[in-house]
Amino acid sequence: QVQLVESGGGLVQSGESLRLSCKASGFYLQYYTIGWVRQAPGKEREGVACFDTADNTRYSASVKGRFTITRDNAKNTFYLWMNDMKPEDTAVYYCARAPCPTILAGRGDHWGQGTQVTVSS
Repeated sequence: QVQLVESGGGLVQSGESLRLSCKASGFYLQYYTIGWVRQAPGKEREGVACFDTADNTRYSASVKGRFTITRDNAKNTFYLWMNDMKPEDTAVYYCARAPCPTILAGRGDHWGQGTQVTVSS
């Protein structure tokens, strides 16, 4: 059974940093493409970052240069390091397992339950 569990969300101030974690179970992370998607109130899901099939990282224009996706295959866990956060980063963040283009389009095959990130100005 595929399961993804996010953690690490919270309330931060503008300019601060936060790290999200996604623990995967039911499959081996190293054999799949995975990433992060977010959904702000009243908006559609937006792709944030992902690993593609060549294990390269890809980012949406809105977070490129500020966010970093990493993975620890030994722990079957991947992360989203968020720096220089802005109020517009406020959203529920979901980890997902899907092809990278699918994730960047805001979609996925398997999802976590989401974790709330709030950035105050």
